[in-house]
Amino acid sequence: MSRGPAGLGARYLGDGRSEFVVWAPRAESLDLEIVEPDPRIVPLMPQGDGYYRDVVAGVEPGTLYRFRLDGATTRPDPASRRQPRGVHGPSAVVDPAFDWSDDGWSGPPLERTVLYEIHVGTFTPRGTFDAVVPRLDALADLGVTTIELMPVAQFPGRRNWGYDGVYPFAAQDSYGGFDGLRRLVDAAHARGLAVVLDVVYNHLGPEGNYLADFGPYFTDRFRTPWGDALNFDGACSDHVRRFFIENARWWIEDGHVDGLRLDAVHGILDTSAVTFLEELGTEVHRAGDRVERRVLVIPESDLNDPRLVTDVERGGYGLDAVWTDDFHHALHALLTGERQGYYGDFGGIEELEWAFCEGFVYAGQHSGFRGRRHGRSARSLPAWRHVVCSQNHDQVGNRAASERLSALVDDESLKLAAATVLLSPYVPLLFMGEEYGETAPFPYFVDHADEDLVEAVREGRAAEFEGFDWEGEIPDPAAEETFAAARLDWSAREAGRGARLLGWYRALLAARREVPALAHLDKEDMHLEDSSADELLVLRRWPAEGDSADCFRGRPVTRPGEVAIVLHFGAESRTLDVPLPEGRWETALDSAAGEWGGPGSRLPESLESDGSTVALALGARSAVLLRLADA
Repeated sequence: MSRGPAGLGARYLGDGRSEFVVWAPRAESLDLEIVEPDPRIVPLMPQGDGYYRDVVAGVEPGTLYRFRLDGATTRPDPASRRQPRGVHGPSAVVDPAFDWSDDGWSGPPLERTVLYEIHVGTFTPRGTFDAVVPRLDALADLGVTTIELMPVAQFPGRRNWGYDGVYPFAAQDSYGGFDGLRRLVDAAHARGLAVVLDVVYNHLGPEGNYLADFGPYFTDRFRTPWGDALNFDGACSDHVRRFFIENARWWIEDGHVDGLRLDAVHGILDTSAVTFLEELGTEVHRAGDRVERRVLVIPESDLNDPRLVTDVERGGYGLDAVWTDDFHHALHALLTGERQGYYGDFGGIEELEWAFCEGFVYAGQHSGFRGRRHGRSARSLPAWRHVVCSQNHDQVGNRAASERLSALVDDESLKLAAATVLLSPYVPLLFMGEEYGETAPFPYFVDHADEDLVEAVREGRAAEFEGFDWEGEIPDPAAEETFAAARLDWSAREAGRGARLLGWYRALLAARREVPALAHLDKEDMHLEDSSADELLVLRRWPAEGDSADCFRGRPVTRPGEVAIVLHFGAESRTLDVPLPEGRWETALDSAAGEWGGPGSRLPESLESDGSTVALALGARSAVLLRLADA
């Protein structure tokens, strides 16, 4: 990584002194303009390689400033830590001091992680970091280990998904700024919850994006679907990489976050021998070592490329776990019957079986949606390197009407979906509110000041859905009511349907945590019985034993501590012959039980198998967890 002067941006040194460092190779001269409280102009000294730096007296935290390029153009700090007057206004110096109470915190291991995705602006009526804090106890009680915040880097206006951020170092001021984020992180750690932050290193938003005035941050050799591609492999790219790697370290070291979710890394185009992603992962893990915390780097990618999470020594990028969309697509298409767009590559139980045993469904075979071969085998990857879900912000919000799964299927199907995800050998992710069947949509929303830009967003959203043939009107992304419609109704979890669904999620997460066979995330210690003809998926799992079985082939002998997960996708209640190894099995969970809002379980508390099949009375769209009695 390019060295240059230490610490991009403004850093308060104490005693009324602040250091300013900026990379601006396109400027012949660069001045610091203090806006408030003591207006003045201070020339910054060139340091070589396009860097400018100086230590300025009389600059306390809260001081407003900006940079003047070549004596004319004024711009906020590219590495601003706070934008109290929005993306076009001056930057502010922040106080690095904070009364942390998380000494000794190290975070959960990836194998024990349960992610819960939050959009700060719609999670509560107030839509701030501080307003999230009173909800943390409920999430810990649910069984969540880690909250994943959708991007919080400063964006235009007060309403945005976060992917239009233009100041990567500045936490959104309307959410409570960096101080609010630190209070949230500290409060989460006090409750045993880790915090992962979604960061966007594939593009910047269009409004308030002034990086190009300072230097060659962007390249015209590539273009992403969201705008100009960042320059990670061209001339001066060492300094661009430094900017974003320092940003990652800022969140880890100064913000105490426990990991980063990298947005759409397939939009990071980099032909370097040592890619930006590899360098980023290495530097973030080193930062974690320095602060003695377990730090994760979780990329989102639609490439189905296991190299992202393969160790560097084995030719990979060395990241930790990858969002695995194939699992979602296989489950969603099976439950909803949808076949539009990319769902056309899915729809049968066979695809879900492959998702369980392989990780990626498309591992090099032809994809009809793409019109070409897609993906690479993930068979060698440990199960805990995959993050799976039945819902997330993309899969909900990137629909014409932005419906959650709760608006598309019945409650029995919701419980089946939850069991499929939470009893899998993968790292699960929940989307805020799904645990009680939240029905509010999650549409895309923005708050741009430029009406031409707003119209471009509207047209882009309409074009995005052309291949899906979805009916219904697309919510206006710029309308405040579109944003308001996405707010959660937390009262729905307190009684009736919401409370019963919440209880089901708690029971599943408790089983995942407490049953050794479910806590052990290994694709080698499981076996899948082929019962797809009966709309049935039967997955056997057992604790680590020293040997392994092929997921699809053979029928291994009964293992101590074994469980059987029976997932019935049929639309009618049926009595089916379910293959089970010899032994006495106990019914641990049945989604059809009345306590979870089902029609009532018809299964006995225990049953015997002679090693062939057992007749089970299964509810429509139901999930059953069986445990070997001698476990």
